[in-house]
Amino acid sequence: MPKTCAVVLSGCGRADGSEIHESVSILVHLSRLGVEFKCFAPDAPQVSVINHATGQPAPAGQTRNMMVEAARISRGEIAPLSKLDPAQFGGVVFAGGFGAAKNLCSYGEQGERGGANCAVLPDVERVIKGFHAAKKPVGLCCIAPVLAARVLGTRMGGPGVKVTVGSDRATSDNIATMGSTNVPRSVTEAYCDDTNKIVTTPAYMCDAKPHEVFEGIGRMCDKVAELIK
Repeated sequence: MPKTCAVVLSGCGRADGSEIHESVSILVHLSRLGVEFKCFAPDAPQVSVINHATGQPAPAGQTRNMMVEAARISRGEIAPLSKLDPAQFGGVVFAGGFGAAKNLCSYGEQGERGGANCAVLPDVERVIKGFHAAKKPVGLCCIAPVLAARVLGTRMGGPGVKVTVGSDRATSDNIATMGSTNVPRSVTEAYCDDTNKIVTTPAYMCDAKPHEVFEGIGRMCDKVAELIK
């Protein structure tokens, strides 16, 4: 039986969706490892739309659908996140980018709903808890590890997990407040919480070059593939 993995995206573009280098690196490495994958994304509007050429918000009223945008990365092969059944896959990997912090949860918001107090999309919480309960690996890169840190943190009644977002102090402090732990690692490294089968790598949380991000994500995918039964 081939190994299988779900890949969760949140749009297309680092400032308002999934970081493209990270997303493509995940797909390339899973393919290299012989892991069959399927992409998923929420079938809902992005929280914001950014002009990536200027870094400025798009004109008021402009909206984009996360799944429609993520389909650019997956070459059209994508399904709504609501259809992702953990029983049908051996593992799951979440790409990073601001979409993970703004679309999949409210970590990137200012005020009471942001940071350590972030709310996580119900389908994201369902997926993470489902794979974790089934003792299947969950991979997350860049800022996406905050999703597992929040959902499985002791503050939410979980066991608390160990992840890496590199050496980013503010995010590390927020992860601690969530009841989880950040383990500093470099961009080319991955960290595995063996007890919880949570595999993470910092990617662009570090000041990194594309080939370094690719290398670190490769190590994350290597471990995820190893843990898939």
